[in-house]
Amino acid sequence: MAPPSSDGQLGSEPTMEDTKSLLPYRTADSSLRALAGQAEGFGRHAIGGLHGDVYHVTTLDDDGPGSLREGCRRREPLWIVFDVSGTIQLSSGVVVSSYKTIDGRGQRVRLRGWGLLLRECEHVIVCALEVEGGRGHDADAVQIKPRSRHVWVDRCSLRGFEDGLVDVTGGSTDVTVSRCHLAAHDKAVLIGASSAHVEDRCIRVTIHHCFFDGTRQRQPRVRFGRVHLYNNYTRDWGIYAVCASVESQAQTI
Repeated sequence: MAPPSSDGQLGSEPTMEDTKSLLPYRTADSSLRALAGQAEGFGRHAIGGLHGDVYHVTTLDDDGPGSLREGCRRREPLWIVFDVSGTIQLSSGVVVSSYKTIDGRGQRVRLRGWGLLLRECEHVIVCALEVEGGRGHDADAVQIKPRSRHVWVDRCSLRGFEDGLVDVTGGSTDVTVSRCHLAAHDKAVLIGASSAHVEDRCIRVTIHHCFFDGTRQRQPRVRFGRVHLYNNYTRDWGIYAVCASVESQAQTI
């Protein structure tokens, strides 16, 4: 039965167009590249490979034609998607050059053994990847240093590295980490390397809607720079959750 009108009389049945007008996401852009420009916070200007070709990862091999590593090291802007699901066993960190989007949506892709290295690059988006099991000193799931900027890490699962999960150091800035699951780890997120690294005064990082799950410390650890933290959930932390020192500014909501 149709709902009553304002005068108490029964109205006409709503049409499909009437129903569409009530949907909150009716104008949402669901195209592949709509992801670019959707970041919040300091990394909001990251566009990744928005203006490049689509590169298809067709193999789980560590290197070679159709591999993730091959796409990441190419110099031109690329939007990297996966035609395969599974685990990529890495022999070393994957160096990501500027203007890249690594888009794992639609597949389940796991990087094991090493992570992503963002070195002196800009405009990188990493979305919907699992990164786990890194071994050795300076092996991080996502390492952003030195002098990298406009980076967005979104909807990733990062766990079980011997060093860090996310490091932002070496004068890198304008980074957002959002909706990520960081788990089974000691030192989760490092922002600013040490009190001697004054170049980190320029750092600006936003972390929001992240789940720190059994990470003992560094959620995050901040030196220098400005950090914006909101709507994060920390469970079973050990030594401390958030620690900010050495000229840093941290806003937690």
